[in-house]
Amino acid sequence: MGLVAALEWLGKPCRLCRVDMFGEMREPAYKQLNRRVETPAFITDRGEKLTETLAIAAWLETRDLERRISFDPLSGKADRAHQLMAFINTGFTAAFSPLWAAMEMQPANPSMQSALTEWGREAVIERHDRLEEMIGDTPFLVGNHPMLADGILIGVARWLDFHRVADISRWPKLAALRSRIEADPAVIYAHALENGERSPGNGACLGHVTLSEIIARFGSR
Repeated sequence: MGLVAALEWLGKPCRLCRVDMFGEMREPAYKQLNRRVETPAFITDRGEKLTETLAIAAWLETRDLERRISFDPLSGKADRAHQLMAFINTGFTAAFSPLWAAMEMQPANPSMQSALTEWGREAVIERHDRLEEMIGDTPFLVGNHPMLADGILIGVARWLDFHRVADISRWPKLAALRSRIEADPAVIYAHALENGERSPGNGACLGHVTLSEIIARFGSR
């Protein structure tokens, strides 16, 4: 969801594809796009397949000549943005892994699920504590308007609510930051699409294509 918002901020023409993560993504054909059987999967303007959030973010950043979602790569702000994105995409995101594992475990193993849930909750709270310490005085993570780092954060930050780990008010700076990002029109647009709603956005998205179309055109065995 955060990368969809970033594409809106970037303003370059693109198309989107909805993927059922519990259905068609687990079909053998999807491995033609991403052998790790995960999202996101990104097709570049050259028809090349690109996976992993940070790799896609880097691709967008190098093409952001107007610096709408990134900074001069030699600047200190770029260094800080990369540091925050790396933290969010590694330790912060990974802290939720035990909670997802417990929720999706089949067949159910109550004792193991309980241990995973306890472990996950502690890890998520600790990572939120660290992020709270990292947030500076700017309205957004690295600047006065939302950029790539904010998109990567908001795509994951709402998992706190989904897993009911703790109330976001426990981290006042992060709570205020999340509120500002979630109120951004591009994020509202991306969230609406995720919920299956149709929204015109700002016009950067030229339409939607099916997963079968993407595999037929760009898949490789």
